[in-house]
Amino acid sequence: MKTCSISMRILALVAVIAGTAFAQSPKNSLLISPGDNLHITVLDMPEMEQYARVTDAGDVPVQGVGNVRVVDMSPAEAASAIHDRFLSSHFLNHPQVSVVVDQYATQEVTLIGEIKTPGAYPIATPRPILDVIALGGGLTEFADREILVERHGDQTNPIRYNVSNNAKQAIKEQVLVNPGDTVVVAKAGIVYILGDVNRPGGYTMNNNESKMSLLEALSNAGGAAKTAKLGHARLLRKSDQTETEISLGDIEKGKRPDFAMSPGDILYVPFSYAKNLVISSSAGIASAAGTAAVYASH
Repeated sequence: MKTCSISMRILALVAVIAGTAFAQSPKNSLLISPGDNLHITVLDMPEMEQYARVTDAGDVPVQGVGNVRVVDMSPAEAASAIHDRFLSSHFLNHPQVSVVVDQYATQEVTLIGEIKTPGAYPIATPRPILDVIALGGGLTEFADREILVERHGDQTNPIRYNVSNNAKQAIKEQVLVNPGDTVVVAKAGIVYILGDVNRPGGYTMNNNESKMSLLEALSNAGGAAKTAKLGHARLLRKSDQTETEISLGDIEKGKRPDFAMSPGDILYVPFSYAKNLVISSSAGIASAAGTAAVYASH
């Protein structure tokens, strides 16, 4: 678990280095929201420079032409809207307008779910998701690799991001998290291996694909015990409330294909009294033979 945490921090540090170039992508520009303070300038016209706050209605008051709607626009789109208003109002003929968000109204990102230290963290500009996850101390050992980013003001179209164990892939595919966004990290699925196995318990499906096959799950549990009844194991599937008898021996020998477990699945491996009797008898015979040998030597 420590190795995973260290890897996440390393990825976050690398992401910070790449963050500036990544943040400049127009596709990932942070949209203007009510309450944002904008810095508006017109080339070669210093008298037109102004700082204005976006109203709750989504407009910005622009000198000479009144309110211009800019909510849910990128700074470049807002500059174009103001440019068009200057032209349509015949206030300026060839304005070259620039808009920069001087201060965002929402200056925090919220981390919830399987984060080591969930909560609200201050960010002034869009930041790579690995950087944001590092603010909360990284993911817990129970975290699902599939992370959702809920955009500020848009709860219907969350952004999906998969935290890969491959560093290059994790950095290449990461998304930007904007001030006001919420990062949701769900708990990974758990499968339960019970009965006559060496380490019975629940095991988290927290690999890259958030998947686990039956043999992988059995391996995590240390394998079946010597006294296990391999031919009569039972799989209880939570998703459809079914119970299926399976032969672990056939799957281990390749006679039947391995298959994917589903979150909530329970694999129960029964105890074989016949095997236990044979093993106990063999142990008793071996012990008696050893004792007889000791007495015979004397």
